[in-house]
Amino acid sequence: MAVFLDTNILVYPYDRREPARGRRAMEILQALAASGGATVSTQVLGEFFWVITRRLPDPLSPAAGAASVERHARTWRVLDITLPVVREALRGVQQHAFSYWDALIWATARLGQIAVVLSEDFTDGTDIEGVVFRNPFRPGFELASV
Repeated sequence: MAVFLDTNILVYPYDRREPARGRRAMEILQALAASGGATVSTQVLGEFFWVITRRLPDPLSPAAGAASVERHARTWRVLDITLPVVREALRGVQQHAFSYWDALIWATARLGQIAVVLSEDFTDGTDIEGVVFRNPFRPGFELASV
């Protein structure tokens, strides 16, 4: 199963304000790590580092945050944000009214030929040019159905 992970899936296990989402995110991450079928981007890893070291009530130190980024980089396939991805994201902003940052997620998945993005930031089930957004925190969501 090949899916693209948005930043929020990586962050919730570190966020004590959302224990139920943290547990659900850990279940998803563990299942995907066991199957070897997930992708992130350099954008996601950068956002993840910023959130876990700056935005959480108990932020990690920069060294601990960097170690977490390295662990994710070893666990998941990592796609770079390249000029073609930026151009595709700009098209997504213009044609699909994405925010730029959401457009980068969509464009990275689309150009990386990844059909499913796991994120709570999009309407569940929305299909934009062959990229389907699924909210893994929605009641009844099953990873096996992806």
